[in-house]
Amino acid sequence: MTEPLRWGVLGAAWIADRAVIPALQAATGCELVAIASRDPERAAAMGRRHGVARVHAGYQELLDDPEVDAVYLPLANNLHREWTLRALAAGKHVLCEKPLALNGAEAEEMAAAAAAARRLLMEAAMYRFHPRMRRLVASFAEERIRHLYTTFGFTIRTAGNYRLQPELGGGALLDVGFYVADLARWMLGEPQRVEAAIRRAGQEDGREDGVDMSCSVLLAFPSGAHASLFCSFESPEVQDLIVISDERVVQTQRPFSGWRDPDDPYQIMVEEFARAAQAGEPAPLPVESSIANMRLLDRIRAAARTD
Repeated sequence: MTEPLRWGVLGAAWIADRAVIPALQAATGCELVAIASRDPERAAAMGRRHGVARVHAGYQELLDDPEVDAVYLPLANNLHREWTLRALAAGKHVLCEKPLALNGAEAEEMAAAAAAARRLLMEAAMYRFHPRMRRLVASFAEERIRHLYTTFGFTIRTAGNYRLQPELGGGALLDVGFYVADLARWMLGEPQRVEAAIRRAGQEDGREDGVDMSCSVLLAFPSGAHASLFCSFESPEVQDLIVISDERVVQTQRPFSGWRDPDDPYQIMVEEFARAAQAGEPAPLPVESSIANMRLLDRIRAAARTD
């Protein structure tokens, strides 16, 4: 019988506390053995909540732990590259929270490091593991899609929220734009043309360096299909998908966060990752797809600058 993959969690983020740690503890083939945070009290509290005795006072201390085989990394976006590279150098498999990196160049560097270390690197795009979304995408495999429309937006009212801090890799495009761009690629492939407009905080006052608050995108694909994407930190809560093919129109709400209803995509994700790591097989979500998505987000930024 294969021993479970032993996990460490690198950071005490909300998503780890509320979603990924419970998934790891429920998952077959996974064992959560350690937690690390730069805030020892926060790490200890999380350890007590989840019954994890081994708590490290720093990230590198966890990476040096020989009892850890793989790490889940839910740090701020600007730290993904650094700590993924460190984890790979320490011989750990890495499940990195989305977005994988700040741009395509970083993502390629991280993937090359994983290949050199012969370790798995995968982006934690949990919505791709939800059975509902897998069934929906598969159902269009033999149909000609004419148009896809998808949105993900909500209002952030706290000025100090990390999502609004450019130096931490904040902004609507990397946070929720990741989802709408990735879903369009999942269903339609890689776009040949990108048009975009971005509204930044403070631009009404002449500022050009504010964090991106809303983004509208039009993608054109070699098949002739078009996709309209919208993401925002300043809209009423919205999360929709409409797919129009030659045969039908399908509309679904909450395509990205319908988690644990009735299936937990986080649990499915870590189980599939663990099986691949233990078997020496490719990641269930190839890192090449994550690189392509980062490259698309790069193209969206560039298109908005030339608008």
